[in-house]
Amino acid sequence: MNSREPSNWVSRFAPLIREEGPILDVAAGGGRHGRFFLERGHPVTLLDQETEALQDLSSHPHASIVQKNLEDGSDWPLKDQFAAVLVVNYLHRPLTDHLLDALETGGVLIYETFARGNEAFGRPRNPDHLLKSGELLQMVSGRMQVIAYEHGIRENSPLPGVIQRICAVKNLDLSSREDGDPPNCSLELK
Repeated sequence: MNSREPSNWVSRFAPLIREEGPILDVAAGGGRHGRFFLERGHPVTLLDQETEALQDLSSHPHASIVQKNLEDGSDWPLKDQFAAVLVVNYLHRPLTDHLLDALETGGVLIYETFARGNEAFGRPRNPDHLLKSGELLQMVSGRMQVIAYEHGIRENSPLPGVIQRICAVKNLDLSSREDGDPPNCSLELK
């Protein structure tokens, strides 16, 4: 994987996102995930404190670049609802409610970042930036339907480490079943 290719986790679950639905790429960095979705016809909001690496997208008709320090305690900068929220290699726990609230009904959360134990591999080492076991599951519990969850060591990668990742859909209110279970999502994604 080069730095321009999307995470396998993101590309695996991309088909769950409604066609041409707006995407929020949190802590977008160089925009590899936002670019992936722009190429597929989605409007994308790329949110990051540093946006220099995104300037080539400033004239793209479907890209919106928002420069914002998400950790300074100021208000959440977006009022939009998104078909998907992507978070890769970033963790700031006070944003959890904002991220989930930013999803429209039926929206998809794709989250992948480092977990405790990663300090044996390198950075990040600070526990404030490492997920606890099952933390992403707890984050969406009672609010979203979990499609997939993983936690473990990623060795065959340019960035080996301990990773936790989740894909969840905000569809708990869309049940047409007598038992209240949410609609099932396709597992035939690729």
